[in-house]
Amino acid sequence: MCGVAGYLNLNGEPASEIIVKKMTDKISHRGPDGEGQYVDGSVGLGHRRLAIIDLSEAGKQPMLSRDSRFVISYNGEVYNYKEIRLQLEALGRKFRSNTDTEVILEAYAEWGEECVLKFNGMFAFAVWDKKEKKLFLARDRYGIKPLYYAFYKNTFLFSSENKVFNEYPGFERSIDKKGLLEYMTFQNFLGDKTLYSGISMFPAGHFAIISRENNKLEFKQYWDFHFTEPREVQLSENEYREELDFLVRQAVNRQLVSDVEIGSYLSGGMDSGSITALASHQLPYIKTFTVGFDLNSASGLELAYDERAKAEHMSYLFKTEHYEMVLKSGDMERCLTSLSYSLEEPRVGQSYPNYYAAKLASKFTKVVLSGAGGDEIFAGYPWRYYRSVGHKNFEAYIDEYYLYWQRLLPNAVLKELFAPIQQDTKDVWTRDIFRDVYKTHSNRLETAEDFINHSLYFEAKTFLHGLLVVEDKLSMAHSMETRVPFLDNDLVSFAMKLPIKYKLSNLNEVKRLNENVIGNKKNEYFKKTRDGKMLFRKAMEKYIPVTVTNREKQGFSAPDASWFRGESIDYVEKVLLDKNSKIYDYFDYKVVKKLLKEHSEGKVNRRLVIWSLINLHHTIKLL
Repeated sequence: MCGVAGYLNLNGEPASEIIVKKMTDKISHRGPDGEGQYVDGSVGLGHRRLAIIDLSEAGKQPMLSRDSRFVISYNGEVYNYKEIRLQLEALGRKFRSNTDTEVILEAYAEWGEECVLKFNGMFAFAVWDKKEKKLFLARDRYGIKPLYYAFYKNTFLFSSENKVFNEYPGFERSIDKKGLLEYMTFQNFLGDKTLYSGISMFPAGHFAIISRENNKLEFKQYWDFHFTEPREVQLSENEYREELDFLVRQAVNRQLVSDVEIGSYLSGGMDSGSITALASHQLPYIKTFTVGFDLNSASGLELAYDERAKAEHMSYLFKTEHYEMVLKSGDMERCLTSLSYSLEEPRVGQSYPNYYAAKLASKFTKVVLSGAGGDEIFAGYPWRYYRSVGHKNFEAYIDEYYLYWQRLLPNAVLKELFAPIQQDTKDVWTRDIFRDVYKTHSNRLETAEDFINHSLYFEAKTFLHGLLVVEDKLSMAHSMETRVPFLDNDLVSFAMKLPIKYKLSNLNEVKRLNENVIGNKKNEYFKKTRDGKMLFRKAMEKYIPVTVTNREKQGFSAPDASWFRGESIDYVEKVLLDKNSKIYDYFDYKVVKKLLKEHSEGKVNRRLVIWSLINLHHTIKLL
C-alpha cells in the first residue's frame, strides 16, 4: 500500500528527478516507510512506500524487472500473488524479493496487459517499458485504489492523489463548474470527472497505454460488474448457502496476508461483525475499532446511531482488543481543514466520522479490515431497489431512478443555486450523466429481477466507488491500509449471479412509495422493505448472533440533522452566511440562506446539503 506519481513528456523533453521528488513528497502520508524516484528520458516515476509485505529494502520502488526492461510504481495489495508467483516460476521467471510488487512486474513482463485478469486484490500501478517507450497504467476492478490523470501542455501526469499535480511547474488546480453541478446533483461523481478542470479519475476495471508516438491514453475495459438473474437451472438454497459460506471465509483468509499487524473496524452491524468473527479465528485478540456518537441532542431515528454497545458485545464474543472513540458535535469543525485536504474533493456521505475512525485505528495498526462492499453486492439497501421495479422500459426506469438519486437538490432548486454561473453550466444534462453509467451495460428489462439488477449495477459503479475513494483517502491520510474482503473476485462473481430471491424477500409484494411521504405510511413502507442480504444473513448465523443477522440496515452516520439545528448551528451559520466565502463565486447566497433556514426550522432535512456546502467551502479555500 503506497502512493504513486509520475509523468511523461510527450514532446520528448527529459523528465526531472527533482520534479518527481516534489510530487512524491506531496503524498508522503501515503508512504512514510520509504521513497524512490526513477527517470528514463522523458518519463519520471515516483513512489512512496507503506511497507506491508516484505518489509526489507528488496521491496523498494520504483522497481526494475530482472531484465531491467520494465519499471513499476505500484499501490495496492494483490492477495493471490503467491499463486501467480508459482505460475511464473514454472515459466522460468526468477525473483529477488518476497513482494507482490515483483510478482505484478514479472506478470506484466510475461503476459503483458492480460496480467490484470489474474490479479485478485486492489491496485493502481504504472509500468514503463524502456524498450518500446510506452507507459502502461491499470486500476483494479472495483476502484478500491484511486488513480488520477491529467494532460498539461505537452505532459501527461498521473498520481494516487490529484494535489500532486500542483507540484508540476505551472499546473494549478481550478474548479470545474460542470463537475461542481454534477456533485451538487448526486453528491458524487458518476463517471471520470472530478471537481477540478482537466483532472480525471482513471476508470476502475480499465488499463491504458500512452507513448510519445501516440500521445493519448488508449483505454481498454478488462472487467465490469454484471449482475444477472440466472435463466438456467439454479442450485438449491442450501447449496448456495454452503458456497457463500466457503467464499466469505476464503475472502477473509486471503486478505489476512501481511507482515504487519492487522486490525478490523467493528460496528454493530453484520458486515464488519462477520469479517471480525472470521478474522478472529486466525488472529486471536485482533484489535477492533468503533466510532460512536454523543446523542444528548439527537432525536428520532438518530437515537439509534450510536452502535458502541452492539460493537462491545461482539468484541466480547470474539475476544478482540477493542478501542472506541465518541464524537460530539464540535468534532466535525475541528477536523474539516485536514479532512478536506485529505479528501481533495467531496464524495458521497458525511465522511468526517470515517476520518476519525481511521485516526483511531491508525494509532494501533497499519492495516484494517472494512465491511465496505457487502451492501452493494448482496443488496443491502432494498428500499432503493424496490422503487425501480415495474417501469415500462429502460428510459422510464432512468427517468424515475435519476430523480431518486438526486441526493442533494432537485433540478429546479439547482437552477436557482447555480444562477451566478448559469451560462457555464447550461449545457450540462445531469440525466445524461446518470444514463451514461449504463453505456456498457445491457438494457434488457423483462422481469422485476432485471430492474433490481440494474439498480445493483448502478450502485456498485457509482455509490460504492465513491465510498471506496473516501475510505482510501482517509485511511491513507493516516498512513494506514484499508482492506475490503467483500470485494474478493470469487465472492463478487458469486454475488452477481445469485438469484434476487436470495437477496430480497418481498419482490412479489413491492409497495412503491415516494420517499418524501411522511408519517405512518412511510414507516410502514420501510418496515416492508428493510430486508435485503437474505442468504448472506442466513450464512453468517454460524459466526455472529441471530440478533445481529436479523438487524435492520443502519448506515454509519452522525446525528447531524439535529446538530445542524442545535449545537453546531453557530458554526454552520458562520461558514454559510459569510458572503465572502468562495462558494459564492458559484452559488447564489439567497438560495443557500433559504436552504439553511428550511433545515433550522425543521421543514426539510437538509443535512447532506449543509455538509456538502461546508465541505466545499473548506476545499475551495485550500486551492
